[in-house]
Amino acid sequence: MTLLIECIVGIILFTLIVVPLTLKDPLGSVGDYPPAIRERCIELGLVSKTEKRFTTKELIKKVIAMIVFTVLFSFVVYKFNGADTFIDGFVNSYIIWLAVDWYDAIVLDCIWFCHSKKVMIKGTEDMKEYKDYLFHIKQSCIGMLLGLPVCVAVGALVMIF
Repeated sequence: MTLLIECIVGIILFTLIVVPLTLKDPLGSVGDYPPAIRERCIELGLVSKTEKRFTTKELIKKVIAMIVFTVLFSFVVYKFNGADTFIDGFVNSYIIWLAVDWYDAIVLDCIWFCHSKKVMIKGTEDMKEYKDYLFHIKQSCIGMLLGLPVCVAVGALVMIF
């Protein structure tokens, strides 16, 4: 039951972070949009052309978020789940990670993003790529892989506690 509550809290926190930022400035999240939409934004001069999908600033934010998640997950699974071994810390934190990742892919991306006009960037509204479900599922798989080192670190921190 504790793990389910943690998953729900994680989903709520993730939503409270991602949705307002995307609604406030969809261009601020353009690195997470399908490639064709990013290319159109470059053509329209809305964003600068870069060889990288994410700017250095965006990558720094993502790395900081992963570090914060590592510390937060370590504390939560140690304190509330009673995890005291590497395996307990890893498994508990990865279940939370997967819950948030799948929620992001299914609810936020495939349901909300693919169907909301509020996330469409001016000049790209006609693009079919807004409904590219496969892109979001692939991104979710990448997210699942990114969770592995974070949760390994959580397991190691829990073991140290």
